[in-house]
Amino acid sequence: MFNDEERRFADAVCGLAFANPFPPERMQLEWDALGRHPADAPHVWNRRAGMPDLRPEVLEIVARCAPLLERCRGALLQNPQRAEADLLRYEGLAVFWLFHQALPGLSTLVRAAASNPAQRFESWPAFRHACEHLLELPGLRLPDDPSCTHLLAMFFQIQRAVEHIFDAIIGASLAAASLRAAAWQSIFTCDARRYFRALYGCLGDFSTLIVGASGTGKELVARAIGLSRYIPFDAASQSFIDDFRAGYFPLNLSALSPTLIESELFGHKRGAFTGAVADRQGWLELCGARGTVFLDEIGDVAPAIQVKLLRVLQTRQFERLGESKPRRFEGKIIAATHRDLAAEMAAGRFRQDLYYRLCADIIVTPGLAEQLANNPQELPHLVRFITERLAGQEAEPLTRQVVAWVEHELEGYAWPGNFRELEQCVRNVLIRGSYRPAGRAPSAASWEEGLRAGSLSADELLNHYCRQVYAQAGSYQEAARRLKLDRRTVKSRVERDGPVAG
Repeated sequence: MFNDEERRFADAVCGLAFANPFPPERMQLEWDALGRHPADAPHVWNRRAGMPDLRPEVLEIVARCAPLLERCRGALLQNPQRAEADLLRYEGLAVFWLFHQALPGLSTLVRAAASNPAQRFESWPAFRHACEHLLELPGLRLPDDPSCTHLLAMFFQIQRAVEHIFDAIIGASLAAASLRAAAWQSIFTCDARRYFRALYGCLGDFSTLIVGASGTGKELVARAIGLSRYIPFDAASQSFIDDFRAGYFPLNLSALSPTLIESELFGHKRGAFTGAVADRQGWLELCGARGTVFLDEIGDVAPAIQVKLLRVLQTRQFERLGESKPRRFEGKIIAATHRDLAAEMAAGRFRQDLYYRLCADIIVTPGLAEQLANNPQELPHLVRFITERLAGQEAEPLTRQVVAWVEHELEGYAWPGNFRELEQCVRNVLIRGSYRPAGRAPSAASWEEGLRAGSLSADELLNHYCRQVYAQAGSYQEAARRLKLDRRTVKSRVERDGPVAG
């Protein structure tokens, strides 16, 4: 059914149809399909502002699929008895091509969901016709035997995952690409074909634990995963049976008292505690089979609540506060923490059995410094992502201003606050024209330039000189003796831009 060249193309396209779209291997499959490998080809797919949804390479592959599919379909009608490998190739080609036929309508649904979550998939009749034409052939049963409604539900899930992962995780570094790929695996596993066949209905039983320093985007990653659950398609109404935006329930455990945490999660019966004036459903109950509860800062939760969460994960059951009737949790749990849970367990503050219920799927969010070390050219793109939200049409000049400030004043800075700190840096530069991290003095080069240019105020000059003497003296008392100033004055000027370590 396939000649050698067609077999090579079909194998690459089958890989693309079920591939994780974010690691470098995805780009390699595209070039394999096209039979060319340019030396300057990008290694990471990173969608930026102004880029089309589909790159030219993908459009070329889609165009090549159509005539090959029609020729193979004719061959199968004449002789359905084919080797399973060839049937898998044909099925993969069809899945890849059908996805791209449905893509415009699905993208519209995802992007318009905030204003109109109950939209119909208007392209359903055309999609069903194309699907039945390619996949429902007389006398032929394909290996995965996909139905048209299941295919469309999978395609909708894939497109939501792509959109939400790109929204949550920006950057072209390998660290960013690896994080996107890890989020994708949390949704579809490492074998998307197996997920497509059998796991799409039960992966909510697996919890996800996201760990990383504060400001690295753990909550954004959780939201991307939570908004990308499988939702069946109803052919009669030509719409998906749930609003994907309504099934995500985030709860910051460190911000609430234990009683409020239990009430939010488990619900309560009227009179269960002071202020419980009516029965209330908790988020575990409201979540539904296709929903997600996100437990942020799970490392801070009290031991008594850890026990109750363990029961939910073990038995999928819970009770409202003040009653004994068991209720069932049908959704998915995602938890996150900035704490070292191994150290917390060793200190007896976090239960080992709860950890082992959470750790089947772990995502580690990298820090900003790691991303920039991996790809120093990434800074302007990360800053531009922020300035587009903050400054609108002034995004481009503000980006240049922020990047110039960082490169000149903050060279080698470790960004302990990660992306959250970078956003505050942008805000500071926008408002004040500068950003001074706590505990970090301006660079020597900038002071020398300001001194030569005569642009420093007397106050700025004295602050800088006090810092320099303090660094040499090693103590405020000795610095004050050398400067012939009061110790409190020296300390105030040294710490004017933030406390100094040591």
